[in-house]
Amino acid sequence: MSIKKVAIIGKGAVGLLYGSIIERSMGPDAVEFVMDDARYERRKGDAVTVNGSPCGIATLPASKAEPVDLVILAVKATGLDGAIATMERLAGPKTRIISLLNGVTSEERIAARFGWENTVLSVAQGMDAVFIGGALTFTHAGEIRFGAAQGTTPGVVEDIEAFLSRAGIAHTVEQDIRHRMWTKLMLNVGINQTCMAYGGTYGTASEQGSEQNRCFVAAMREALAVAHAEGVNVTEADLAQMAALIASLDPQGMPSMAQDRINRKPTEVEEFSGTIIRLADAHGILVPQNRWLYKRIREIEAGYAG
Repeated sequence: MSIKKVAIIGKGAVGLLYGSIIERSMGPDAVEFVMDDARYERRKGDAVTVNGSPCGIATLPASKAEPVDLVILAVKATGLDGAIATMERLAGPKTRIISLLNGVTSEERIAARFGWENTVLSVAQGMDAVFIGGALTFTHAGEIRFGAAQGTTPGVVEDIEAFLSRAGIAHTVEQDIRHRMWTKLMLNVGINQTCMAYGGTYGTASEQGSEQNRCFVAAMREALAVAHAEGVNVTEADLAQMAALIASLDPQGMPSMAQDRINRKPTEVEEFSGTIIRLADAHGILVPQNRWLYKRIREIEAGYAG
C-alpha cells in the first residue's frame, strides 16, 4: 500500500517539525493537522511559524475529517485520550498508525481501540525543536525509529518506511524496537525531568560536575535498572550514547518539559518518573532520584495557579 495522505494529531513541536518536512518534500496536499472541534475553534486563528516562515499546512476539525493512509500522533501523553477520540473519523481499515508520544505505553492504549494490525511501535529522538509563543525553531530534525509489534500485520512497517523515505524524514527500522523505546524512556526520564525541575537547558544538564548533570545521569541510571527488571537489556553504553546525544545539541535548546514550565502547561511526568516509580515498586528497586523529580515537578505544576 502506498501512503499518499497523512493526518497529524498534535500541532506542537514534534507535529509541526515533521509536518513541515512532509509538506516541503511532498506538497501541501499530502499532509493535514486534525483537531477535535472545540480545540479547532479555539486555535483556528492562531498564527504559527516554522523557523520563521508561516506554517501553510491545512488544519481541519475532526467532524470534517476523512480516512487517511497514515495517522501520526504527536500529542503529549496528557492528550492521548482526546487524540484517540479524534482519530475515529481518520482511521479506516487500512490506515497505518504511528505514535511519536514519549513513554512506552501509548501504543497499547491506541491498539486497544484500533487494533495492532496497522499499529507500529516507535520513538522520535534527536530533534532540538523548541515551540514557544506560536513559533517553532529547530536545527536538528532528529529521526524516527520504529518496528513491528507482535500483532502488526506484515507489510505495514514497509509501507511506513517507504513513505518516510519519500518524505525525507530520517528513520531507522528497529529489529528490537522495545529496546529502543526503553532507551528513549531512559533519556527522557533524565533530560526532560532535569531540565523541567531546574529550569535548565541541554547545555546546563550536560555540564560535567554540575548538580544538573548528576541529576540527569542518576535518573537515567535508575531507569536502566528498571528496564533490566522488565527484561529489556538497556546498557551503560546506551546511557553514555544518550548523554553524548544531548551534549551534541544546541546548548541553549531545551526538551519539551522545560518548555512546559515556560508555557505553564501540564507535563508528562506520569509517563516518566511516574512509570519508573510504579515499576520500581513492583520489582523492589530503589529510585530516589526519580521520586525527588516527581515531587519537585508536581510542586512546580501546582505553582502555575499562583
